This record gives sequence, C-alpha cells and structure tokens, in this order.
Amino acid sequence: MKLHTLALAALVALAGPALAQAPSAKDQVKADKEQVKKDKEQVKADRKAGNKDAVKADKEKLKADRVKLKADRKAAKAENKAQKQ
Repeated sequence: MKLHTLALAALVALAGPALAQAPSAKDQVKADKEQVKKDKEQVKADRKAGNKDAVKADKEKLKADRVKLKADRKAAKAENKAQKQ
C-alpha cells in the first residue's frame, strides 16, 4: 500500500511541471493588446506633460509592441488552424 502511495506521489511531482505549459498564442495576444493600450496612455501622458523626448521614446516602444502584437496574432491564427486539422 505504501509503495502505491509513494509511486503516486512521485508521478504527481513529476507531472506537475510538465502540465504547466508555456502561455498560448492567444494569451500572448491579450498581453500584447494590454501593453499597446498602456503605451498609448503613456504617450498621451507625456504629451500632456510636454516631454517631447519621452513622447518620441514611447512612440518607438509603441511601434515595436504593435509589431510584436501582429506577429503574435499571426502565430495564434496558425496555432488555431493547426488545432482544427
């Protein structure tokens, strides 16, 4: 009986990390959308404060985040298509 319990505990201990998967492409898209939203708000705040250098830097970050969002959307679409097949 104890051997069975020990084997079950070992299986659960080893299976836990295996079940914790990397975030899906859908989750990445959601995170990217939130980041783009925050970037837009930051640009607005810096414009209102009159900080031109910060606005320029924030626009560059926003541009990079939009590119990442586009790539993640494409990956999510491909992942969804692969699951359907």
